[in-house]
Amino acid sequence: MRRVTNCILKHDNHILMLQKPKRGWYSVPGGKMETGESIKETTVREFYEETGLKLIEPELRSTFTFVVEENEAVQQEWMLFTFYCENYEGELVEHCDEGVLEWVPVGEVLSKPMAEGDLSIYKHILSRDDLIYGTFTYTPEYQLIKSRIDPSNT
Repeated sequence: MRRVTNCILKHDNHILMLQKPKRGWYSVPGGKMETGESIKETTVREFYEETGLKLIEPELRSTFTFVVEENEAVQQEWMLFTFYCENYEGELVEHCDEGVLEWVPVGEVLSKPMAEGDLSIYKHILSRDDLIYGTFTYTPEYQLIKSRIDPSNT
């Protein structure tokens, strides 16, 4: 099972987002854990590698299992740990190999094209301070099949 972290960085009522070239979907910077890393260490390292910005005290806000199924058989499974942060140091890089970085006004974040699971996670984190967790199940084309979210009142 892959383990992935990412972080919602909020600054001046904007969120730093990354538009991925494959589908044109938006996400927040992050990436895969390396052996022996904590989820927080991974978040800070990956965010810096993609953006040039060093997160200061990011806080864990969600933990999700993502499953990709085809004909009811699991094809992939990974864990995603999403952090939230409002403080950073450094200068934003001019080029990111992972896609196009963009400071998006908070009010526009949820209208950007993205995976349905990400939309649920961002909606919760941008409106509440508590931890959210659950499971999203997708087709190989990343169409949401089902989800379980706790707390369910997000």
